[in-house]
Amino acid sequence: MLITLEGLDGSGKTTVWTALRDRVPDATFTREPTDSWYGEAVARSIATDDADPLAELFLLTADHADHLSGTVEPALADGTTVISDRYSDSRFAYQAATIAASDVDVERPLAYIREIHAAFSRPPDATIYLDIDAKTAAERSGRTNKFEQDGYLASVRENYERLIDAEPDRFHRVDATRSPEEVAARVGDLVADLTEN
Repeated sequence: MLITLEGLDGSGKTTVWTALRDRVPDATFTREPTDSWYGEAVARSIATDDADPLAELFLLTADHADHLSGTVEPALADGTTVISDRYSDSRFAYQAATIAASDVDVERPLAYIREIHAAFSRPPDATIYLDIDAKTAAERSGRTNKFEQDGYLASVRENYERLIDAEPDRFHRVDATRSPEEVAARVGDLVADLTEN
């Protein structure tokens, strides 16, 4: 099965993802953006404050397509559980917020981005959402780039809530304001339940 970890910057996803390696040693652990050349292009765009929002969306989408065909689908075909630190929901939530705040003339950006992915992407079987408020997320992440600002993260959080409302059975909400140890333990228990059923 494909399990994804989602949440705002600073929610502790990567810490949890690392801790899960001990709980699920046979899983394939991966992440988006990837470390491929597509992912490197994404990193350059993220570091550029005035990157074109649509160009950035399609760089992220290209990275996702390569990740899907090169890592996710082969692992699933081999019967391996895949645990990904960020996946398509990150793109839906973050890039929809980016486009909505820009001059790009796209109506309903969240729906637009989801429609692009519907043609080729493989949805997660389960998504663990590390829930944290935008101000705390921005403080934790250090506000070091355009994606780590309070107002922007508030819009991203609203998009995540829309995604959760649309697919409540897929999402499993975890309170990310608790200690890293408590959050990692809770997520580990959730993953154990998901992979045993």
